[in-house]
Amino acid sequence: MRLTVLVGPGLVADAALLASSTAAACAELDVAGRVVTAGSAEEMRSLLAATQQPVVALPGPTPAARALIGAQPSGVVWYDLTVEPPVPGAVHLAGRGLWGLAWAIRHAVHRLRAPAGRIAYGPDPDQWGDLRLPSALDTGAAPVAVLLHGGFWRSIWGADLMDALAADLTRRGYASWNLEYRRPDRHGWDATTQDVEAGLVALRELARDRPLDLDRIVVLGHSAGGQLALRAAADLAGRTSGPRVALAVSLAGVLDLAEGERRYLGDGAVAAALGGSPATAPRRYAESDPMRRLPTRVPTLLVQGTEDSLDLVDANRRYAVAAAGAGDDVRHLEQPGDHFAVIDPASVIWQDTMTAVDARLGR
Repeated sequence: MRLTVLVGPGLVADAALLASSTAAACAELDVAGRVVTAGSAEEMRSLLAATQQPVVALPGPTPAARALIGAQPSGVVWYDLTVEPPVPGAVHLAGRGLWGLAWAIRHAVHRLRAPAGRIAYGPDPDQWGDLRLPSALDTGAAPVAVLLHGGFWRSIWGADLMDALAADLTRRGYASWNLEYRRPDRHGWDATTQDVEAGLVALRELARDRPLDLDRIVVLGHSAGGQLALRAAADLAGRTSGPRVALAVSLAGVLDLAEGERRYLGDGAVAAALGGSPATAPRRYAESDPMRRLPTRVPTLLVQGTEDSLDLVDANRRYAVAAAGAGDDVRHLEQPGDHFAVIDPASVIWQDTMTAVDARLGR
């Protein structure tokens, strides 16, 4: 497999850095890579039509090149180094700078190696999930793994962060439902929490004609997604109808919003997401802070790397004690690893996470 990074006219970036970043990301994925620069929008169109997948296209600033975003061929992953709004109908990432090129390359390769069906659960461009089904089922319907990405609830980060886990879970016999959702920096906090619940409720419709076992739903949230996972599990546990979460898994989760706001976690990410402090936005903290939702009455697995932010290590330890004290069924798995080791399928901490998940779901 050879991946092409196609650079549009007028892109502001050093060519040598683009080449070295592409080479490093491709080596990590065991694929060949090259960088091709288009001198015009028309040349970019021609190269897109003639180049075999996977392709990551960096459109650059010119209107003619940007008009190509989302055009055929549909398998292209478009990546903007700058912050841009999502383009309806396109596979589009944006806003992570040069470092984000590696994520775009990973997304393109994972999409090709482990194809997913992208299914909308609402009308907004950010209301969708990638569904992957296992190729073979041992017995009956597959347990469902719902994935909620992190990124401190900011729109520059998306569901592609969980691609590798989604593919790994499918290989393990799970149906993976990798959710995108509207982030609060563009849509407000309530839209974010509504979308997560809507994405989970959408599983009922998906299960009508797919072999999904809705009695074995595990929700896995990374970083800020860990907070979203615990809130969604607690919310659904209190509903009289709809799906229930059999296991909530927080992967390096942000589990104490009030204290995180006081510590200015993520350069003020908590207050920015919830629209204020516990004093100015009390309802949102009461509904969303994992520490304030205890007991959740949902079995919970906390996974935390010791080389991560000390504030996250601290919050996870304190949450484990508080949850057990409130009567919840909680397990705290703390092992060596950084913030991204917990979503790396090759890491020891992820292997141990799945051993615990499988045991809980009777696999």
